[in-house]
Amino acid sequence: MSKDVHGEWPQHWACLNSFISMSIIEIDIMAKADNLQGALELLVMKILRRGPNHGFAVSSYIQQTSDEILRVEAGSLYPALHRMTEAGLLKAEWRVSEAGRRARFYELTAKGRRKLETDEKRWRAVSGAVAKILRTV
Repeated sequence: MSKDVHGEWPQHWACLNSFISMSIIEIDIMAKADNLQGALELLVMKILRRGPNHGFAVSSYIQQTSDEILRVEAGSLYPALHRMTEAGLLKAEWRVSEAGRRARFYELTAKGRRKLETDEKRWRAVSGAVAKILRTV
């Protein structure tokens, strides 16, 4: 469909264009740091769904499972674990690790499990939409 002789889009295209512009604005409003933080929180919750673990093990799991593509630095992971604990998504306690060292272990709470379910659905919808566009263009 193309613009008319006056350079205007047909009415139904104008509505679609308005919707797309609004969605783009909404996406642009979300700071990149928030998007990355949300992705990290999703990964952490998914990993801790399997059971309690310490931060280094979570970081190692992300790195190994992603074939070394994703690396989570301590300066990002530990503040995220702290925020998630403060928000009631995780509970934390000091234990002795497999290596015999004292480490803080994190466990997903019921609130965290609910958030994981919601966030994972949202992530799959968004990533599916992006993948669909990448396949068609």
